[in-house]
Amino acid sequence: LSIWRLGNCAASRLPRIGATRMSMSEGEVRKIVEYVLQHTLGLAAPTGQSTVSHPQQDQPDQERRTVAIGADHGGYSLKESLKSLMTQRGYDVVDCGTDSAEPVDYPDTAYAVAQLVSSGQVREGILIDGAGIGSCIAANKVPGVRASMCYNQVTAVNSREHNHANVLTLGSGLIDHNLARQIMMLWLQTSYGEDRHARRVEKIAAIERRFQKTNHAS
Repeated sequence: LSIWRLGNCAASRLPRIGATRMSMSEGEVRKIVEYVLQHTLGLAAPTGQSTVSHPQQDQPDQERRTVAIGADHGGYSLKESLKSLMTQRGYDVVDCGTDSAEPVDYPDTAYAVAQLVSSGQVREGILIDGAGIGSCIAANKVPGVRASMCYNQVTAVNSREHNHANVLTLGSGLIDHNLARQIMMLWLQTSYGEDRHARRVEKIAAIERRFQKTNHAS
């Protein structure tokens, strides 16, 4: 299989929003295809094609990274699967719960993970609940957190490269374990985009700082 055949196949299966297909750049297609080749199919990138390159700090086998993970009862099973995969890949994992399928409230777990990211104790956080939405909303209330719900490989790359997401949220009721594992590893291995992306993320941070100043003044 050529990289372009795989790329075209991946692009043809992208979900539609209304009548408009999600767009993605050639670079994003290349990253996704190379990830599938290297990590899912166990193949090397085709000769003559560039491989996915990330800064050294984004390579877990070169420098250990600590990731916080948490889930509510609906995401407990998936959390355990993702935690095991990260450990196998050389990540240090902080498990913020829950520890069973007994009902709990997702905002509590979301706050526990988001607070670790915000304080700098961990670099990234991962949250799982039934839809991935509630945990995302809760985590984004914590200053310095940029949580993004991802449901396929394209959103995983985009949230990191374009939006500098530092918390990934997943919906255990929307995606299966295999896809969730692919999304998580691609998300962790994608570095932040520079130039226009960094400029736009700084504008997001400026909005946050504006409201923090207002709260302090009151």
